Amino acid sequence: MSDHVAQLEQALLPAAGKICPAGSDPKAVVHQWLNAISYGHQLFGEDAGPFLERLIFDLWREGCLPSRRELKKRMRRDVPLPPVATPAFTFIDLFAGIGGFRLGFQQAGGLSVFSSEFDKPAQTVYESNFGEYPFDDITKIDAGLIPDHDVLLAGFPCQPFSHAGLKLGIDDTRGTLFHDIAKILQTKKPKFAVLENVKGLVSHDKGNTLQVILRTLSDIGYSCNVSRELIAKGSKTEVQTEAKKMVLRAIDFGVPQNRQRIFIVLWRDGLIDQFHYPRPRMVPTLVGDVLEDAPDKKYTISDRLWQGHQRRKVENKKNGKGFGFGIVTPESTYTNTISARYYKDGSEILVKQKRRNPRKITPREAARLQGFPDNFIVSQSDSQAYRQFGNSVAVPVVRAVAKEIAKQL
Repeated sequence: MSDHVAQLEQALLPAAGKICPAGSDPKAVVHQWLNAISYGHQLFGEDAGPFLERLIFDLWREGCLPSRRELKKRMRRDVPLPPVATPAFTFIDLFAGIGGFRLGFQQAGGLSVFSSEFDKPAQTVYESNFGEYPFDDITKIDAGLIPDHDVLLAGFPCQPFSHAGLKLGIDDTRGTLFHDIAKILQTKKPKFAVLENVKGLVSHDKGNTLQVILRTLSDIGYSCNVSRELIAKGSKTEVQTEAKKMVLRAIDFGVPQNRQRIFIVLWRDGLIDQFHYPRPRMVPTLVGDVLEDAPDKKYTISDRLWQGHQRRKVENKKNGKGFGFGIVTPESTYTNTISARYYKDGSEILVKQKRRNPRKITPREAARLQGFPDNFIVSQSDSQAYRQFGNSVAVPVVRAVAKEIAKQL
């Protein structure tokens, strides 16, 4: 961040503190305001306009605030991954993590106007790369304060609902983070939304979770590729069959990782008839394409850990579990899915080495395995980096989905 923008941030902090939601850092408000001033979109907070306009005028009169064009130029120059200068649409980034969703939609021409993320280390990495500190706990933020937007993005946690569901509409989801997503959709009514989750969402709680989610979304005025009739009257099995068509694989979009995630693309009723999911690129992949030339020796696992991996693999095979560790070479076409637990022992992805034990992938390799560019600033903590990339999304998959949505906006 340039000295000038940093000074401007400090000048705005007292005013931001007046409307900052409980638990969030006021600089999240400031960053969103600076973004709004630069690009001309709606400010955070319904009542923010008048007093912020007076403050901006005073700063401009005192020579502290440059023109909108100059401010945008400085803000774009100060971050590794800025949005395009002239965005085609806007979006909000919920459960943002380190910004994989944001990056994919930026690459498709979008501009983030709001972000939230509960995890502090992830917030720090997000700010380092996008110049924006996310808001904190989404459950403490009034949906009416969030700026208008075209697309809502959320890679939300999978939580079970009450089996008494499908009777109370949106209230069926109370006590879950999905409820907050639904409230924002109901309040702000964006044209599109993308909800991402593990493939297991389809079968979670024997299909009950998926059924409650789709029924709730249908009730508040959103459609998806599962027909309204099927959502209302179909069996859980029929709904699950259609939902499986929303599962996309990272390896089909140029990422050498066997990562499968469901992307529920929603649109406001009547906007379109059907969403056309992106087709696989069919580009051959190799693990060697993401490996570093000279990784630090510290990533080579110890004799004790390697022996433990091998022993567990034998025991798991004997017990019919079938998994102990996954080992790849540069010639392998893909790896197993990297998970948030990778930092513990690296068992799902080990790289074979000559004349020494296998090694874990490096944080930079983990970033590449999720499709992040090499100028992405990775956490200085290896453990945090592994968690963050394991929790993130494959950027090329998100970008492909974003491009299809952009065609409809």
